[in-house]
Amino acid sequence: MQFRNIGLSVALAALTLAGSAIQTVAVAQQKVQFFPSLTGRTGPVAPNATPFANGYWDYMKLVNARGGINGVMTLVEECETAYATDRGVECYERLKGRHGGATVIHPLSTGITFALTEKVAADKISLITSGYGRSDSADGGVFKWNFPLIGHYWVAGDAVLRHIANLEGGWGKLKGKKIGIGYHDSPFGRELLPIVEERAKRHGFTPLMLPIPAPGVEQKSIWLRVRQERPDYVILQTWGIMTPTAIREALAVGYPASKLIGTWWSGAEPDLKDLGPAARGYNAVMMQHGSSRDSDVVKEILAQVHAKGQGTGPREEVGDVLYMRGVVGAMLSVEGVFRAQERFGKGKVMTGEQARWGYENLDIGRGRLGQIGFTGIVSPIKTSCDDHMGSAFARIHTWDGSRFNWSSDWIESDMSIINPMVKASADRYASEKKLARRPASDCNN
Repeated sequence: MQFRNIGLSVALAALTLAGSAIQTVAVAQQKVQFFPSLTGRTGPVAPNATPFANGYWDYMKLVNARGGINGVMTLVEECETAYATDRGVECYERLKGRHGGATVIHPLSTGITFALTEKVAADKISLITSGYGRSDSADGGVFKWNFPLIGHYWVAGDAVLRHIANLEGGWGKLKGKKIGIGYHDSPFGRELLPIVEERAKRHGFTPLMLPIPAPGVEQKSIWLRVRQERPDYVILQTWGIMTPTAIREALAVGYPASKLIGTWWSGAEPDLKDLGPAARGYNAVMMQHGSSRDSDVVKEILAQVHAKGQGTGPREEVGDVLYMRGVVGAMLSVEGVFRAQERFGKGKVMTGEQARWGYENLDIGRGRLGQIGFTGIVSPIKTSCDDHMGSAFARIHTWDGSRFNWSSDWIESDMSIINPMVKASADRYASEKKLARRPASDCNN
């Protein structure tokens, strides 16, 4: 396992994190809130997971430059999983009790999320799985400790399909169409399929299932099938090296980039930069944020972190899609603690149970988003005992040959379809695990 540990505070402004070296900073005499970071800096997802980890860490440094969480400094320690479930579980077990106890975990892997869901309930530590994990964990009545904040796979899938329907002139125009689904053949990839199947049933299109074995460097047979069957669109639910391989193979068989639409783990700069102009027209749905180089929070990170020699990764990635996903993940982690302090005591270190209450009672409105520099990056987020997601908006961005640009307005997924799916799946899980739904009285704890 690779670990990196740093106590981040204004008093430590001279510290420079160099490359992947292990550095430990004494945090004695300081009140610290511990945020473990499970990373994928090695292995098949490294080009994509690394900027996420850098963005997560940089925002935590910015929080400390601002004075911490009402004076409580954030402390981050990394453990490298290489996107392997067994290593992710080992990292969790190693880190969960350190530095007074973990506040919240971002597994950054659906497989690790599945493996940890029962463990965190026993250990009283929340999981934030923004855009991945278990879609049914949006149901807080069953999944007390899971928070797929600002979106899950069924939201992504519905947003992509709504975009296709808009392009075709309405849902009714999808009847008789064929839509390919190229998906990572794992829990991550398969998690998209229920919403596709539900929409297919309602609107009469035919899903063409295209499972891609990990790590996805050999896909020729998949795309020969696409050439033969010529689906009207192909949705990609891929991650890491699998995504640029899929786009390259699609282009090689003459399938146009403009007919490829990635979900939000299949539409970032590392996926397209080596393809450049050849992939012009490729689209992907984003869970609200995308590249945000001109945002206030990015300007502040550059001024308060990178300009002082404390940047975790290269300056040139600051504001890119996956870097911003890490920044958003850190913001959600911290805002839950701010919210918890409103109830349990400002300036105090929150326990895992107290932080969980904060994540379940988030109310991040436009005013707060502006205050912390996130205007235009995400929409307001409001969670509850029943709703552990808090927002269901997305946007489409399109590759112009060198960068992504927004190509749609906000798309709100249809929760009248998704919520019953979430509840039915959560109820099945509860039945299998012999769990009772939380009583109303538990929602205040």
